[in-house]
Amino acid sequence: MEFVIITGLSGAGKSQAVKILEDMSYYCMDNLPPALLPNFAELCIESKKLVDKSAVVVDIRGGIFFDDLFKSLQILKEKGLKYSILYLDATDEVLVNRYKELRRPHPLSSGGRIIDGIKTERIKLREVKQKADYIIDTTNMNLGRLKEEIKSIFLKGKISHNLTVSIISFGYKYGIPNDADLIFDVRFMPNPHYISELRPLTGNNKEIQDYVMKHEVSRIFVEKLVDMLKFLLPHYTKEGKSQLVVGIGCTGGKHRSVTIANVLADILGEQNYRILLSHRDEHK
Repeated sequence: MEFVIITGLSGAGKSQAVKILEDMSYYCMDNLPPALLPNFAELCIESKKLVDKSAVVVDIRGGIFFDDLFKSLQILKEKGLKYSILYLDATDEVLVNRYKELRRPHPLSSGGRIIDGIKTERIKLREVKQKADYIIDTTNMNLGRLKEEIKSIFLKGKISHNLTVSIISFGYKYGIPNDADLIFDVRFMPNPHYISELRPLTGNNKEIQDYVMKHEVSRIFVEKLVDMLKFLLPHYTKEGKSQLVVGIGCTGGKHRSVTIANVLADILGEQNYRILLSHRDEHK
C-alpha cells in the first residue's frame, strides 16, 4: 500500500495537495492528529482491497499533538509500514501575502504578526523537512503547476530532485528581478532585434531560437552555464535550499534571454529537476 504524509508550512498548499491526491484516487484525510498515524495506516492496510493508496495531512494545526509525529513515524518504521513524506514550502513574503488575502490569522501568530508565526513554524518543522522524501516549493506555483508536480512524483513515478529551479527571462531595460539568486547576462550574443523579419518574433519562435543558437558563442555559453549549474545545484540542495531563481537577461527580454531560458529549462528538465519557466518581458 502507498501511504503519503503531507506536511509543511501553513499556507504553502497542503490543502490543495491533498485534494489533488484525492482526485488521483488516494483515500485522504486532512489534519489527522499525528498520534493516530499508525492506527490510520493499519486500518488502510486491513482494507487494502478497498484502499490501495492513501494520504494524510499532518501539520501544526494539531497544536501540542504535533509533537507526537516523530514517535508515530518510529512506530510506523518498527511495524514495517512504508510511507513517504511530502513537504510543502514557500517564501516568507509569499506566505504573508497569502494570509493577508485570506484575512486569516496564522495558527502560531497568537493574534500578533503573521511573519512571527511563520518563523516559529519554520523552526518547529525544521527536522520534519530534513526527513522529507519530496519537497515542493510553491512560491511561484499556480494550482495547475502544483498538480503537475504531484502527478510527476506520485503518478508517473518520476525521480525528482528536492529543488525547484525557477528560470526567468527578463529585459535589463525593465529592471533586474528582485528575487533572483543568480543572474546571467546574454547581451553579448548576436541580437535578432536588428533583423527586420525577426524583430516581431520572440524566443518562443523557432526562427529566433535557430538564429540565436546557430552562433558558436551561444552554444558555448549554454554548455558552460549548464556545467556550472550541474555543479551548484546539488550543493544548494545539500544546504537545504528548496528553490533557486535563475535570471537570464538581455536588453529587452524578448529574443536572446527567452531563447536561452527555454534551452536551459529543457536541459535541466531532462535531468529531472523541477522547473518553473517564465518570460517576464516577452510581450513588452
